[in-house]
Amino acid sequence: MASKAATAAVDFTRIYSTLGLGKETVAALQAFRKRHSDAQRITGQLNAQPTTVDVAHYRTVLKNKAIVDEAEKILRDFKPVTYDVGAHVKVIETFETKAVRHISFIHFWLTSIIITCHSVLHPFFAFLAAIFVSQIAKAKETEAQIDVELNDLQATLSNIQDARSFEDLTTVENMMKKGKWTVPGYREKFGDLSLM
Repeated sequence: MASKAATAAVDFTRIYSTLGLGKETVAALQAFRKRHSDAQRITGQLNAQPTTVDVAHYRTVLKNKAIVDEAEKILRDFKPVTYDVGAHVKVIETFETKAVRHISFIHFWLTSIIITCHSVLHPFFAFLAAIFVSQIAKAKETEAQIDVELNDLQATLSNIQDARSFEDLTTVENMMKKGKWTVPGYREKFGDLSLM
């Protein structure tokens, strides 16, 4: 909902003119917007389609009723597998909280050491404290990298959840059983890579 409102609020013609974008960049942005709108339209069409299987229709069309009975039994017994990632997310959040807390404590401690070193102790200790402060900066950079990796893991988890369905896999297995060793559309998409 919010993304639609944000998209509607963006004046792309103003952006194109005020940022001084080149023709190629504007064309690429317009192509991207067209692909996005096409994807939204297709998603809407697919969401509008019914998601139930009319077994009675197949009983009237197919002569072999045993296949329809078996398909109906498989559909009825099918239970999608769900993964509880809450425990993993909780462990990651706990680790993140502890890391931030430790970094904050170390930063406070080292700052007080630097102040003390500058006023009382030898300049060498101030130099060491400055090194520790630079290590804290590196730790904060590492924290940012961990955040990026967490986002990547979330994306990977999403990809796993959206992976190819069981029906698609059985289609490939059925092709292999029938002796079909080529995937339809593969050569059109990737070309013929045979050396002979």
